[in-house]
Amino acid sequence: MENKLLNLYHDTGIYQLEFGQLVMICVGLLLVFLAIKKGFEPLLLLPIGIGAVLVNIPGAGFMAAPVYDAAGHMVSPGGLQYYIYHGGIETGLFPLLIFMGVGAMTDFGPMLANPKTLLLGAAAQFGIFATVIGAVLLGAFGIMDFTLADAAAIGIIGGADGPTAIFVASRLAPDLLGAIAVAAYSYMALVPLIQPPIMRTLTTKEERSIKMEQLRPVSKKEKIVFPIVVTILVAMFLPSAAPLLGMFCFGNLMRECGVVDRLSDTAQNALINIVTIFLGLGVNFKIEFGSVFELRNLGDLELRANCFLNRHCVWCIDGEVNE
Repeated sequence: MENKLLNLYHDTGIYQLEFGQLVMICVGLLLVFLAIKKGFEPLLLLPIGIGAVLVNIPGAGFMAAPVYDAAGHMVSPGGLQYYIYHGGIETGLFPLLIFMGVGAMTDFGPMLANPKTLLLGAAAQFGIFATVIGAVLLGAFGIMDFTLADAAAIGIIGGADGPTAIFVASRLAPDLLGAIAVAAYSYMALVPLIQPPIMRTLTTKEERSIKMEQLRPVSKKEKIVFPIVVTILVAMFLPSAAPLLGMFCFGNLMRECGVVDRLSDTAQNALINIVTIFLGLGVNFKIEFGSVFELRNLGDLELRANCFLNRHCVWCIDGEVNE
């Protein structure tokens, strides 16, 4: 009886729990707290936080790969996050579907009415290049073990959003995916806290009360032609960007054409919500203590500061800063 009780205890997560796993469980709980209590990017931080707790529970098997015998028959199935990661993130499927939903929610009318606002988006690229150069220099001087592909995956956060960062990281630096996902959504969640005092310091009350109005009406034909032309031009000049931008423009075309309202509504709501849940859980396949807290990944977290102010274009309305 004593041996049975001892074996039972050895099978528990309490016995198998390592200090690093305990740290990552606490990190996951912190993300859950920030999502629920502070409202920081709750759609992503909540599933990422819960996923970080689950994958670091020893013996739970959430990340276990399927096991096959010599004849090729499955002996035991893989864990939930194993299939989510390999089926939706490693393949790039989830970020692409999210971009389609984001495109369906985007109104390009103000930008088409005032094309000069494109320069605001272009300014964000300074953050990308600054971070890429910083990561390359850290690798060149032997401070961090960053390759050029690692640097590119880290830098893309500076001028894009979470799904783009996850898509690029899954292609260029899958070993950094966990750290990049946590860093991207953590620092973006802090935008409402950090930018308002900065904007209040750099602008007057009169400037913050300016009402942003669309300069001219934009016709339906313009809104339909725009995503089609952008997709073709980008695909011709930069084919590697065609998947992300193509899905984004496809979603926007569904919104503007007016003949597939049901598809547009699905992309904007049900589909993007479902994929967001799986995306948040799936990135945790790479969020283990050993992978997130390597020295090279801590450099990723530090470099976020270099591109923070270049990430978001903001304007002020009625005394509040809006993204």
